[in-house]
Amino acid sequence: MTEKLFSLPVVNQISPYLSLRQLGELPVLVVSHPKVRAAVTLQGAQLIAWQPNGEKPVIWLSEKSAFAPGKAIRGGVPICWPWFGPAGEPAHGFARNQPWTLSAHDENEDCVLLTLELASNPQTKALWPHDFTLFARFRLGERCEIELEAHGDYQATCALHSYFCIDDINEVEVSGLGQPFIDKVKDGEPGTAADGRQRYAGRVDRIFTQPEDCSLIQDKAGQRVIKVYHHHHSDVVTWNPGVELSCSMGDMANEGYQTMVCVETARINAPMKSAVEQPARLATTFRVRKKR
Repeated sequence: MTEKLFSLPVVNQISPYLSLRQLGELPVLVVSHPKVRAAVTLQGAQLIAWQPNGEKPVIWLSEKSAFAPGKAIRGGVPICWPWFGPAGEPAHGFARNQPWTLSAHDENEDCVLLTLELASNPQTKALWPHDFTLFARFRLGERCEIELEAHGDYQATCALHSYFCIDDINEVEVSGLGQPFIDKVKDGEPGTAADGRQRYAGRVDRIFTQPEDCSLIQDKAGQRVIKVYHHHHSDVVTWNPGVELSCSMGDMANEGYQTMVCVETARINAPMKSAVEQPARLATTFRVRKKR
């Protein structure tokens, strides 16, 4: 899927390293830089590719996603805001389904910088009554930084719902999660991970409520470690649908669960609180290290 993104026809060459292209029915910003390849859809300000030079793709994206206006994209890093999960309609909030605008961009020898913006409008007001302005900022280089900044006067739950490419879910372990968790597979039953680690023998959907500031995805089959740093967070969510749920999902291949894992920077149990002249923030940073 990643190779397809970078072979799409260029609609507009915005700058030497940044172009606008079309993926299905969606406009997508494509970064082709000596140190990195990346892509962000204008719908949802959603990162759908990040691949430092010399590395395999880091971000997982389903080829069965619709890539159509108003349809959630399966994969990448959806911005789940202003609620996480089924707290309202649509699930995981409306930010990921709304068209954002590119409000600023810059580039240098190390990275490309993007800022996308979404403001409250009649569509969002029909779903949620608050006035707001959101900024999603990306630093795309050998490391990937994503920051969400929320202006207004309200509180919201949120997650940067990051999907990562791995070689074999049966050989993946995520550490740095902390001990207590809420098990969503078991209807919110509390649990404890004695070693702060998670393995994936079947369907997993857990909210870790006392996580460390960095989660390590040990991709043993892929011979690399993906470091996921969390900023301004209260929780870290990890998810893999397992075989049965994967087979039932229309936007994921039956075997899709085998090559992805979600490790999500979140504010769920301690919502983001935005106030006038005091915006709330949630951010994450990704790095990759090859195993030797």
